[in-house]
Amino acid sequence: MRQALFVEQRSAKWRRLEELLLAAQRRGLRALRPEEIGDLGMLYRWVTSDLAYAGARPYDPNLQAYLNRLTARAHAVVYGVGSQRGQTRIMNFVTRDFPVELRASRWYVLACATIFALAAALAYWLVADKPLNAYIVIPAAMLEPIRKSLHDSNFGFDRDLAPMMSAAIITNNIKVAVMAFAGGMTLGALTVWSIVQNGLLLGGYGALFASAGYGYDFWATVAPHGIIELTAIQIAGAAGLLLAAAVYNPGQLRRIDALKRNARRAGTLILGVTLMLVVAGIIEGFFSPLRSPAGVRVLVAAVGALGMAWYFGFAGSGRLAGTPHLLNPYRSPRDLTST
Repeated sequence: MRQALFVEQRSAKWRRLEELLLAAQRRGLRALRPEEIGDLGMLYRWVTSDLAYAGARPYDPNLQAYLNRLTARAHAVVYGVGSQRGQTRIMNFVTRDFPVELRASRWYVLACATIFALAAALAYWLVADKPLNAYIVIPAAMLEPIRKSLHDSNFGFDRDLAPMMSAAIITNNIKVAVMAFAGGMTLGALTVWSIVQNGLLLGGYGALFASAGYGYDFWATVAPHGIIELTAIQIAGAAGLLLAAAVYNPGQLRRIDALKRNARRAGTLILGVTLMLVVAGIIEGFFSPLRSPAGVRVLVAAVGALGMAWYFGFAGSGRLAGTPHLLNPYRSPRDLTST
């Protein structure tokens, strides 16, 4: 891509990231609205990817220096660099608050994961039975470039296709995560629909490449970052369902009080989702320019899956319970399960 076109397509996102960074530096990260925190994580991922993309091409060094500075500023805000207190709070959030809240919300996460798996299985079956059914489960705008590449390569797996396909899936996954969370305000309807759509998309893609004999290449391409992104989407969906649950079943509280309580819990989850998407973006930004062998990608995905399983299952379980949790009012992990 020519540098002028690259800058034209990306500059609006860079400016928006600068605005959010300025607001976060002036008012603090916690002062941002949930949707702004989501945008910050999404834009950080994009600028990280843009930096890797620009660094692999003979672009103007001034552009690369600008992207490097912007990425460093975003990293400092997201991870609290520059303040020991901020570092401690972020560390407490990562090692305690987020995994504890996730375990407290596990049934919501499981519900989203079940919906996603059923949708993916349905799409895989439809497309495996008849590849043209891909047009039913995958948006034409996302399907056409892949269909054309497969056709032009005589149904071979074009290595130039992998970054394009991966970027399309990443962008879609970010949008789905945002929609899944915001969908809680539609009493969960949009949350469920966004999870279903994402499952259909992944299942359809998998079956389409498998039908061409390149299923392993497909899964190896998306696995390193996809396993984190897909987990993040289910957690974002759980955050949306938490908001809906406060309306459907407020318990002994008034609905407005139940909504405030669950909004704080959902805020903890969505901030964790943002960090997960940042990590996934860094992984993809590293792997795409290298075009690593499929076996290496699968190994990285397997290590990532085991690491997440340990983290979500055990992180924070040995901490003392009396310290307040970042972004929620509960005094102990036990309070997270109260209704």
